[in-house]
Amino acid sequence: MWKRLLRSLYSPIHIARFRFHPIGKAIGYVFFLSLIATLPIAIYFIISINKTIDSTRELLGEELPPFEVVDGILISDEKKTIELIHPDVTILLDSTGTLTTDDVARYTNAVAFLKEDFSLVVNGHVQSYPYAVMQVDRFTNKDVYEFTRTLQSLLPIVISLSFFVLYFFTCTSKFLYVTVLAFIGLIFRETLNKRGTYRHMWSISAYSITLATVFFTIMEALQIVVPYAVALDWFVSITILFVSIKELPSVKEAG
Repeated sequence: MWKRLLRSLYSPIHIARFRFHPIGKAIGYVFFLSLIATLPIAIYFIISINKTIDSTRELLGEELPPFEVVDGILISDEKKTIELIHPDVTILLDSTGTLTTDDVARYTNAVAFLKEDFSLVVNGHVQSYPYAVMQVDRFTNKDVYEFTRTLQSLLPIVISLSFFVLYFFTCTSKFLYVTVLAFIGLIFRETLNKRGTYRHMWSISAYSITLATVFFTIMEALQIVVPYAVALDWFVSITILFVSIKELPSVKEAG
């Protein structure tokens, strides 16, 4: 697997030869690439959520003003938005309805108790949950504090579930990506007058995404934002797909 990955980084000839491998090898390779792409995000998520829970519990217990949620609405004596800034997390309390989920999304790590929603931002990724869906008629800041203590003890389970969900979505996107590339490969095959079935194009496409996947995985690990990342990803993969298909044998002209 690692040899195929290394050769796929620089050798269109090897990528073209990989089409002779059983299709199961190409499918397994996509699962392998998906795991590599998931690891940096998962590691930062684990570190961030651990720090967020620790800091949230500390701020809830010591600095956040009292509040309660009744029938899905946040109630507090505070007449303005409360912002508690900690090195690892920012806690927001807004019973006025001023803040929105979009406002919360500006933070890297944050916990926000809004008028009708609870929002959690971990490493720049925001999730919002209406209080109404929690199916609890009433809870207070003390209940939230106790919940964070319970959540910390369940953290290994939460992290495991989160990782598998993230890996599932990464695999799904990679397989869709490769499938679309394979159709593009059929167009290149006809244009270049080369031999190859759709299965061959799918296998070649699976290895053609290696360079872009490894590059963006490294950028994610280094926390570097790449401008026009989606366009660059497609451009690199399609270019490698094209030069790999050029290595296929040509169809002999009749006569």
